[in-house]
Amino acid sequence: MTGTNRRLLDAGTVLGCPHGGRVTAATPPSGGVRVAGAAVATAAHSYVVTGCPHTVHRVPSPCVTVRWTADTTGITVDGAPVLLDTSAAQCFSAAFVPQGPPVVQGAQRKVTVR
Repeated sequence: MTGTNRRLLDAGTVLGCPHGGRVTAATPPSGGVRVAGAAVATAAHSYVVTGCPHTVHRVPSPCVTVRWTADTTGITVDGAPVLLDTSAAQCFSAAFVPQGPPVVQGAQRKVTVR
């Protein structure tokens, strides 16, 4: 069976909202599991969005947070599923309105899922 290559998200991964805002970890990935010195990101970490210019009918409605639904690969760090570039996620406004998936602009390490 051939595996699927996916990219592992870590503390150095560059993420953005679909409108150009910057996504950063509110609770930075830390802990004992690192890839090339960068801590592996998991579904247990919180992510915030800054600088989102999104408006709805000329009313600012910026993305402010990202919620991830981790893949069911079985790969965990400290009991939490790791985040991959294919993990489902959604950016939300302050009113919890879904505003689209985040954009993974750069993920470093490949993992093979079988």
